[in-house]
Amino acid sequence: MGNTPLANSFLTPDQLELNAEIKYPLDLVFCPGCSLVQITETVSPAVLFRNYLYLSSSSDRVLRNARAMAEKLIEKRGLTDKSLVVEIASNDGYLLKNYVEWGIPVLGVEPAINVARMATDQGIRTVAEFFNLSVAQELRDKYGEADVVHANNVIAHVADLHSIIDGIAEMLKPDGVAIIENHYVRDLIEHCEFDAVYHEHLCYYSATSFEWLFEQHGLTLVDVERIPIHGGSIRVYFQKKNGPKSMFIPGAARVVAALDDERKWVNDRAYYNTFGFKIGSLRAELITLLKQIKADGKSIVGYGASAKSTTLLNYFRIGSETLDYMVDNISIKQGRYTPGTHLMIYDPSKLLETQPDYVLILAWNFADDIIAKEAEYVRRGGKFIVPIPELKWDR
Repeated sequence: MGNTPLANSFLTPDQLELNAEIKYPLDLVFCPGCSLVQITETVSPAVLFRNYLYLSSSSDRVLRNARAMAEKLIEKRGLTDKSLVVEIASNDGYLLKNYVEWGIPVLGVEPAINVARMATDQGIRTVAEFFNLSVAQELRDKYGEADVVHANNVIAHVADLHSIIDGIAEMLKPDGVAIIENHYVRDLIEHCEFDAVYHEHLCYYSATSFEWLFEQHGLTLVDVERIPIHGGSIRVYFQKKNGPKSMFIPGAARVVAALDDERKWVNDRAYYNTFGFKIGSLRAELITLLKQIKADGKSIVGYGASAKSTTLLNYFRIGSETLDYMVDNISIKQGRYTPGTHLMIYDPSKLLETQPDYVLILAWNFADDIIAKEAEYVRRGGKFIVPIPELKWDR
């Protein structure tokens, strides 16, 4: 996909003036040996994550998913004030706060210092570290072994995979469970979700590739779920191979079914080759539509200054010639500029101030929530364009 800036490197006015934006190659490849899809460029985690501008709590859907997951685990595992729940890349505490409400001890491990501080300020015990085996050993010695280890949308982000998985195994009690959520490679390919490809996302997993990875570290796959969040994700559960299985295991049948289904496509090169063709078709269709709208003298703005938007806007080369500005509900992004395309980001209230003719929803995985939230904009005649998984717009 060419050279693109870092997806969450939203620029301050001073940074824009310096004109020192760095771009990196963005190429997606497939390994038939372990069934993993990944990018080829590894950017330093310190560059990507030490000062981070994504807050999980900014999405109501993410919050609902987190609460449902926590409530399920509390019930199924019988968690109490003697338990410990750990989350790797815990962000601003959006998940762990649900356990805290029930009086269950938690520990967040979050590398972004600014975001870890937000969680701590809310009373969620958080250490500002990159999780790995040595950190896991230190935390286990200090806080004890974990009943539950969560890793939501983080295993895809790390280059030092084997140290991370060793660390998870080190943290778990003999009957503990690790729960991993990640974007599902099948949804990525079949729904043309190419905008989920950016430098933070090194890997794109299937149940097959997850099993291959975790088996090397003495962990066995005990359950698999597909969930709709983030455009289609997979949630996998692992326990120690030789530990007592006190977990809720009706999951064995789901594991067998998931792996059987994936055998039909997971190592089929032709399956992955279709991806590039789909992206090319979508680009042509979207650019044609946007040019026609502009030719008709109408205005367009972007909604959702997300990491996804960075990939789409830069790869499709959509900038200020097409979009007047961007809006996003995360306050720390407002007043900054989008990476590469340098569009000013405002609070969504800007829509009602300028009433653009069209809004291009770049955070398309939250399109329903956004449209419902902006009911007044719609009432005044505003229209939406949703580019993925297939182009839709109000005519």
